[in-house]
Amino acid sequence: MRCPFCAHEESKVTDSRTVTETHAIRRRRECLKCLRRFTTFETIDLTLQVLKKNGVYQDFAQEKLVKGLSACCRHTKVSHEQVMTLAYKITSNLMERQVREVSSREIGELIMEHLQLLDPIAYIRFACVYRRFKCVDELMVALENIPS
Repeated sequence: MRCPFCAHEESKVTDSRTVTETHAIRRRRECLKCLRRFTTFETIDLTLQVLKKNGVYQDFAQEKLVKGLSACCRHTKVSHEQVMTLAYKITSNLMERQVREVSSREIGELIMEHLQLLDPIAYIRFACVYRRFKCVDELMVALENIPS
């Protein structure tokens, strides 16, 4: 692991902990040259292709998922930890399918299912962008589908 301070190639691990919400490993490291400490996170590298609406394939990126979830959950009761947990659940669900590709539509529907149960405001925010409502009636139908 390259030191972020002096770019030296070698470091030693001083502490390792599992981050249960994201199934990552947090490692405290110490550079063997400058002796400064820094933290790294190891996560699962999901090799999954996403088929976009325009027919283009992209690598699945959990960071994009977290960014989208954070945007629709901003200023709601949903905490950052809940966003990270939800992103992990969705990623895990995709990995369990054991397929090499998934459509962006499938991912969107999966997000909608989870958000509908988590927070109605986040759900509607996501639905407005994802479903691209053209009139208020479409929005009203979405609102009626939210469980009480």
